[in-house]
Parts: sequence; C-alpha cells; structure tokens
Amino acid sequence: MVEVEVKARGELGRVREALLELGAEAQGAGEEWDLYFNAPDRDFSETDEALRIRVRGGRGVLTYKGPKLDRRSKSRREVEVEVGDWEAMRELLGRLGYREVTWVRKVRERYRLGAFTVSLDKVEGLGEFVEVEAKAEGPYGDLLDEAFRLLERLGLAPEEAIRTSYLEMLLQGDPGR
Repeated sequence: MVEVEVKARGELGRVREALLELGAEAQGAGEEWDLYFNAPDRDFSETDEALRIRVRGGRGVLTYKGPKLDRRSKSRREVEVEVGDWEAMRELLGRLGYREVTWVRKVRERYRLGAFTVSLDKVEGLGEFVEVEAKAEGPYGDLLDEAFRLLERLGLAPEEAIRTSYLEMLLQGDPGR
C-alpha cells in the first residue's frame, strides 16, 4: 500500500472554511501521540524509513514507513497494524533492540473529501500544518497530482509543499518554514 501524501504550512481556520465550502465531511478530532523508534541494525534517518507507535484515544497503531518514493511529496510504502496494548508493543520493540527516538504530539482534525483525508494538525513545537493523503494500491502519479490540486483549492501553494516529516523537523530544530 502506498500512502500518497502532501503537506504544507497553513492557517487552519482558513483551510477549515475552504474544506467545508468544498463539501468535506468532518471525521473527528483529537490528540495523537507518536513514539518513533530507530532500528538496532540501521539508522532510519539515513535510510529514510520510520517506525512508530501512534496513540490516539488510548488505542495504538504500529506503522512502518519506507523511503519516500518521489521528489515531490511525502509518498511512501506503508504498513500499519492495530495494537491492542501499545505499552506492551513499546516494551517488545525495546527488548528487540529498537531505541526510542522521541515523541511527536499533535492535535489533529480529520476531514474526508472524495478519495482524500485532509488533516489539520497543530504540532507541539512546530505549529500548524495541513496534510492531504490517500491510499494507492498501484501507480499513484494521478492521485498525487490530484492531491496537489486539492492543496491549491484549499488556498495553499503546491510549490510550498514540505517533504520533511514532523519527526525530522523536531530533531533538526526546524519549525518547517
């Protein structure tokens, strides 16, 4: 599965209004805490991979993200598994030699518009961002082009899309400007 994703800084109130004008459906909001890990046998910052446990509403999801697939977006191959006991998974990964890197904390509002999920994120220490994403089974070029067009319809400039992850921004002390 490929997660097709584009991200940009944006003023969330303005983007929320644009989403509602386009007929987007609110999917809920809440806190998300992402705990990132590094592998015992390689440095994910060098291989452009990511492994995290996302905690939302007391539930956990373990996610592996492969290297970015293109130079325009944050699109990657992704594998997700729901975890009933995220703290036990955290301990398991630690016992296997995975090292905790850091937490990324955010408040996320999610909207659905056609094939896309649009997330309005307030990320602790970084600010406000908009993510447009969809899932693709095969070639994803057309879907990526649609994602950039949607970003533009939300009042955000596609050329200002950010390929850097929240984790990378926090570790580099870069607020994503």
